[in-house]
Amino acid sequence: MNIKSVSPLLTSVALAGFIGVSDVVIHSFTPQLQSIAIAAEQTDAEKHIEIITKNKGQIGGGDQLRRWFFGDLMPLGVQPGGAGMVVSLYNKANDVTFSYCATYDVVVAVRKGKVVKFPANEVK
Repeated sequence: MNIKSVSPLLTSVALAGFIGVSDVVIHSFTPQLQSIAIAAEQTDAEKHIEIITKNKGQIGGGDQLRRWFFGDLMPLGVQPGGAGMVVSLYNKANDVTFSYCATYDVVVAVRKGKVVKFPANEVK
């Protein structure tokens, strides 16, 4: 067998190996770049919290709260307010507390952090 006839085959194998290795290197750095871009964008949960905050006191706010944070809300306390009693519901994932009035199905207050009892003027 002649060396000249094997040379194109070896070149092809070397080129394929180089492309494969460079592809692995590029993909190993891609997730780091993607996580930086994602961190700069506002998440769906943050958008939902903004909408609920903007619509607080309007009928149907409780429906939004249940739909967007189903299973993520932990009751912290009950206090007089709204049309009787309101419940403070804490979302651990986003560190936000919502004050919810079940009589009118409205969110009456929203605050960052864990709030067991809101000031009376916020939940009236």
